[in-house]
Amino acid sequence: MTRLSALSRSIDGRVAIITGAASGMGRAMAHLFADEGARLGIIDRSAEALEGVRRELVDAGHADNVVAIGVDVTDHGAARAAIEEIRSSLGSIDILVNNAGVSVAAPIDGDNYDEAWELTLGVNLEAHTVLIRAALADLARNADGRIVNIASTEGLGATPYITAYTASKHGVIGLTRGLAVELGRRGITVNAVCPGPINTGMTAGIDDENKAKFARRRVPVGRYGIPEEVAHGVLSLVLPAASYINGNVLVVDGGMTAQNV
Repeated sequence: MTRLSALSRSIDGRVAIITGAASGMGRAMAHLFADEGARLGIIDRSAEALEGVRRELVDAGHADNVVAIGVDVTDHGAARAAIEEIRSSLGSIDILVNNAGVSVAAPIDGDNYDEAWELTLGVNLEAHTVLIRAALADLARNADGRIVNIASTEGLGATPYITAYTASKHGVIGLTRGLAVELGRRGITVNAVCPGPINTGMTAGIDDENKAKFARRRVPVGRYGIPEEVAHGVLSLVLPAASYINGNVLVVDGGMTAQNV
């Protein structure tokens, strides 16, 4: 039967970079993108954990399509060098997912506030611009580049004692919208994903009882999400067929922000 639709939903053969890929949502994105045929450059500051993900991908049959680089994205020179190494190994970059992130609890009058602010903004926001600039010529070459920045529902609201994280995620949304306007004419779409309560290392310190209580009260679907659910949201934004989705903020939170509480 002849297909009636014209736009492709395949990322097979496209070169994608995912930061923060050693665990949680980044690991789930790496697995999903590899399953969909992408050629992957995966980056994380934990080289050991990242090597574990690389071995998982190799065991799944993706050995020829994965480059893993342990690098701290706040080291701008090393981050740019990682982009160049991935380009040299896999080819020109088509997709960039800025997923690396940290959250450090620090009250505004706490002794660790300045350190928390510098680290959090460096990883969660400034590094995004460094990586985007390093990949920009590749992303623009065929007027079909895709950038997805991982923000958070904290970018749509606020929680006390993590103001650096909250500010960084509001900044990610602002950066996304600004670049969507700036780069759209070059064929590059820029979108953000805002995960809500997801079972990752960042939420591992919350015990199951409190997670369940929060989900019953605040999340219409009644549970925390899993990393792969976020990964599928990201995948939907990097498809060739997503060419008219630009400047969007996709919330993946089980309906939490839609609910009046």
